[in-house]
Amino acid sequence: MSEHKKRPARGGGPGGGNSMMMAGQKPKNFKGTFRRLLGYLKPYRGKLIAVLFAAVLSTVFMVLGPKIMGNAITELFEGAYGKFNGVPDAAIDFGTIAKLLLFLAGLYIISSAFSYIQQFIMASVSQKTVYDLREDVNHKLEKLPLKYYDGHPVGDILSRMTNDIDTIGSTLQQTITQFITAVVTIVGILAMMLWISPMLTIIALITLPLSLLVIRPFLKRSQKHFANQQRTLGNLNGHIEEMYTGHQVVKVFGHEEKAIAEFEAVNEQLYDAGRRAQFISGIIMPMMTLIGNLSYVLICVVGGILVTQRAISIGDIQAFITYMKQFTQPITQTANIANIIQSTIAAAERVFELLDEEEEIKEVTTVRLQNAKGEVVFEQVDFGYGEDLLIKDMNVHVDPGQTVAIVGPTGAGKTTIINLLMRFYELNAGTIKIDGLDTRKMSREDLRTTFGMVLQDTWLFKGTIKDNIAYGNKHATDEEIFEVARVTRADQFIRTLPEGYDTVLNEDASNVSQGQKQLITIARAVLANPAIMILDEATSSVDTRTELLIQQAMNRLMEGRTSFVIAHRLSTIQNADLILVMDKGEVIEQGTHAELLAQHGFYADLYYSQFSDKPAM
Repeated sequence: MSEHKKRPARGGGPGGGNSMMMAGQKPKNFKGTFRRLLGYLKPYRGKLIAVLFAAVLSTVFMVLGPKIMGNAITELFEGAYGKFNGVPDAAIDFGTIAKLLLFLAGLYIISSAFSYIQQFIMASVSQKTVYDLREDVNHKLEKLPLKYYDGHPVGDILSRMTNDIDTIGSTLQQTITQFITAVVTIVGILAMMLWISPMLTIIALITLPLSLLVIRPFLKRSQKHFANQQRTLGNLNGHIEEMYTGHQVVKVFGHEEKAIAEFEAVNEQLYDAGRRAQFISGIIMPMMTLIGNLSYVLICVVGGILVTQRAISIGDIQAFITYMKQFTQPITQTANIANIIQSTIAAAERVFELLDEEEEIKEVTTVRLQNAKGEVVFEQVDFGYGEDLLIKDMNVHVDPGQTVAIVGPTGAGKTTIINLLMRFYELNAGTIKIDGLDTRKMSREDLRTTFGMVLQDTWLFKGTIKDNIAYGNKHATDEEIFEVARVTRADQFIRTLPEGYDTVLNEDASNVSQGQKQLITIARAVLANPAIMILDEATSSVDTRTELLIQQAMNRLMEGRTSFVIAHRLSTIQNADLILVMDKGEVIEQGTHAELLAQHGFYADLYYSQFSDKPAM
């Protein structure tokens, strides 16, 4: 497996690496996003039914508690009241009270047990749902074309896959069980309140429409601010990732203050969005508490009158007041859940936007490339990243085993040719053939395993040097790894390290030099033993002596293997079998080094500008 599978060729693309999404927009389709999110729960309907069943039982046993407690209080009050007023045989029946309290304790224990069961099951459901969602995002990222990565900040993509999905996971874990419990609690409490006193229940319910009327505008306004918060968080992550990845460049050019200023600006936007979202959603609880307290006072007054009239027992009025206080709690909880859902839907919409991105053109595989010889043909190739064509009517024929050098000024289209060879981008017109087979008729996997690639920007993962080299061939033996390291001149510096081939590279491989990184990536590509080798400025980061050693090794390794070499330093490609000179997307000259110099054209001017004055004509 060659390196390009993990990190594609960069450069030459639309280059929108810092594009930011518009902040402050409301979710485009709240209901659709919500239904789509619920769709991820469908495979776990059985477990959700079990959660619902456990939540119902837990809540029912909990709801019965105040009524049992009220009966115990009534028993205590009537015994004490009769004894105080001299009623014959009046006494407090502690036996009955004890039985009621033991029954009450049993109800609460059973309720807690079912609550534990529902939390246990829901933890599994939520994590499996998030797992499925993360898997879908990961598979989607594998199918997205290179232009998507060129047009979106890496930090924003990571934010969608981590922060946004974590937000969804937290909501599923906490909110669903809370919502089920809140709904069942409301129904159960309402039933108990009607049983105790329909009159007091009507008084209590008068406040319900008022509560909904009060919180509705806050919910509507908080929705857009939560969406703004999630989008701004993605922008901040993108900026942080970009600045810390390139912190050395930032310091070299003295852009620390500018980077800090940009961070503070984006951070201020996140602060403002978060403050507005949390403030508006935070108003809901105090408003609900105020309305609940007013209702609580009214119930106490009316209930006291009913008790004096013997229309209701004192235990029932105590139970009703308890139910009344509990009744506002699930309503408030539901309102808070509604706020959390706003944030979750905003996060889910960002994830689904990623999942809905246009994928690479679906393959229609009709041929299979096996034992490739390395013949490459460009026939009337047209290509452009946008409407304007960058490459026009390109025709190139490369025989098996030839070394092809591609030179030209920046933006001429050199790296674009590599992107087209690897099918990172699709052609506008024309065909590219390998061994006579149209690359669009073969699978991308077959095509790309034919290539080995060494990029200008090295990529190494956290792990041993041996593992990094073996990334090019998972079946390679230690001896094969050591051999390619010797051939590519990496063995000498590797063995000078304290742990040799077992030296662990850190996350950005900063514990080896840039030239040593390049040697490791070259060894990796060589170990893959591809039919076609691509070197994109492969020696640009090494010193002159190391460059010479690498070039000697590469010259031997490229014998019998088709190779494409992109280089600005023309000293590295003088022995190439074919040199393509590009300018503005067109091959303006092609031939060997000697032939191009003899033409006294663009290549000759470029060559003499690097090495010596142009000889007199």
